[in-house]
Amino acid sequence: MHVADIFARDGLTTSFEFFPPRNPQGWEALYSTISDFEALSPSFVSVTYGAGGSTRDQTHELVVRLRRTTRLDPIPHLTCVGHTTADIESLLERYAAEGVTNILALRGDRPRDGSADGVRGDFPHASDLVRCIRRFNDAGRHPDPRGFGIGVAGFPEGHPETPNTLRQMDHLKAKVDAGADWICTQLFFDNRAFFDWRDRCEISGIKVPILAGIMPITSSAGLLRMADLAAGTRFPASLLRSINRCAGDEEAVARVGVHWATEQCRDLLDHGVRGLHFYTLNRSSATRRIYEALGVRTSAQLRP
Repeated sequence: MHVADIFARDGLTTSFEFFPPRNPQGWEALYSTISDFEALSPSFVSVTYGAGGSTRDQTHELVVRLRRTTRLDPIPHLTCVGHTTADIESLLERYAAEGVTNILALRGDRPRDGSADGVRGDFPHASDLVRCIRRFNDAGRHPDPRGFGIGVAGFPEGHPETPNTLRQMDHLKAKVDAGADWICTQLFFDNRAFFDWRDRCEISGIKVPILAGIMPITSSAGLLRMADLAAGTRFPASLLRSINRCAGDEEAVARVGVHWATEQCRDLLDHGVRGLHFYTLNRSSATRRIYEALGVRTSAQLRP
């Protein structure tokens, strides 16, 4: 379903992010939880794209498999780093042929092994990728006359490569002006930062729907990975104190993490968030516990 139709149907969107498994055991583990995710009836799910296109084929495989074997509506990520226009157009053709109707367009990271260093890409910025997808749409190369719906990333607590917060907003506005239909934020733990950033988006003339990225902490090691994954994300002192009180009890850490994410969601819902996007790490347990703590069993019960 095109994102325009999703937003018209759902007053509040709920969505989950998956990553392509790296081995048969990973595929088996993910698919053992798919029915749990399906039962929550999300508006859509997104599928990540490894740094420098390192999971290009696996991303495509997972998107196609989800479309063909589940009731979930998958949205693939696409990234800029190391990609030519021909690369991107080839991927868009493949997704269009499979009936995929939305893309999440990101600048992306370089592989940590440096394999993309020195590789010329045609897209210095995510806004360039958005324009490429729009040209594909305008050329009538998608079965849907509207072409692909396009999402982009937002950073409520700032982007580490752009310390100037005014310039950050200019970059986001450039992506929207290039043709983005919605924004999905990086994970955050401080709703006040999100609300202030959302207000600044409005001041800048950004009117597209904004979905809030939620990632519950489920372990102490996971907390450290989040700090590396989302550089610049702030962990409120009250959250850290609660985790420290767990004294290494990982089950207690997971309870604290789910409770914190649940209260985030309650507050976001009370303040009219347009959508909740859960970073699941391919595991359903924490997300299901959040739903249960909110007093609902499906996404539909969260919607106005």
